[in-house]
Amino acid sequence: MIKQELTYWVTLALIPKMWTKRKNEIYVKCYQHEPQTSIVDLFEDSSNWDVVGLNDVEKSQFAEARAQLPNNSFLVEELIAQGYDILPMTHDEYPKILKKNLQYNAPTVIYTKGNKAILQEASIAIVGSRSADTLSLTFTDNIAKKAVSENKVVVSGFAKGVDRQALDSAVGANGKSIIVLPQGIMTFGSGFKQYYKQVAQGNVLVMSTFAPKAPWSVEFAMARNPIIYGMASEIFVAQSDDKGGTWSGVIDGLRKNRPIYVRYPNKNEKNANLQLIQKGASAVDINGQILTLSVEEKKAPEQLQKEKFDLQIIEILNNVDMISAKDIIQRLNIEWKDDKMKRYLNNLQQVEKKKIGARVYYSLKGKKPQQQQLQLDL
Repeated sequence: MIKQELTYWVTLALIPKMWTKRKNEIYVKCYQHEPQTSIVDLFEDSSNWDVVGLNDVEKSQFAEARAQLPNNSFLVEELIAQGYDILPMTHDEYPKILKKNLQYNAPTVIYTKGNKAILQEASIAIVGSRSADTLSLTFTDNIAKKAVSENKVVVSGFAKGVDRQALDSAVGANGKSIIVLPQGIMTFGSGFKQYYKQVAQGNVLVMSTFAPKAPWSVEFAMARNPIIYGMASEIFVAQSDDKGGTWSGVIDGLRKNRPIYVRYPNKNEKNANLQLIQKGASAVDINGQILTLSVEEKKAPEQLQKEKFDLQIIEILNNVDMISAKDIIQRLNIEWKDDKMKRYLNNLQQVEKKKIGARVYYSLKGKKPQQQQLQLDL
């Protein structure tokens, strides 16, 4: 693709306050129009703006973007001179898997440095917390090395914790990796120095979807996560909280029926891995082998503990006609107040409340009274 066209593609990608999906829709209309409207004609001939259906706000945005063409031309020259590649979504080397997974939300342009052939190879993503524990990092190491042995590329986001472990494990096993940046590619100087050998050898490719000179930001870190997931045919989760980038990425992936594998946690772990498994992700062991779990094994420890507690209450109620909340507390030998037990009993579907005089008693729904009536605590 000639430099002139790249300048216009970069200009389209850098239009502020316009969703990526809308930018891609506009170009698709250019492509579908008879005769086809080129990316150059889209900017240079404003009569095309009506052809592709721009509204007044979008026309103003394109007019402002057109004024940036000289600056963007210099930017393209600078990128090419420093060895970066610019890949519009129509380019043959643009990652096909990214367009397949994200469709109209795929980045309009990506910026890369390294072996572009990696972009078309089978790949997996290993994701997880920045503050991952030792077990999660061991899992990450195992999965990365397994991917390398299967000639798969490991995709990561270069954050601390799981991301960095995934990259270093793949590199250490002489495998291939893609680093998806939460910043502009021209601001990754220290990273290029650290992985210069691997980039030069063709084993590591660095890519960014943001303005080339944009600094790191939290907003970019969150926006990068869908790209990591989109670049992979399989997603492995080492450790997730119940909110944040990993959690939202997996939930979105499950909605789209993406193959997602989550490390099955030990009983005492404090993470949301089990919750993701309950929502439909496949459970895997420390080596990435798929586990067949029973209904009980998919339950969280808190849920199992509650079910056990409920059964103890039901057993007590099954042996009496009626009983007070105070008596249940005594039989369970727990330090609860009467009001707390009453609230708890009111939420149990199998239990019904009966009021005798000023006292409240509880019994099982549908249970027939015993022949010998027990003495009530009157």
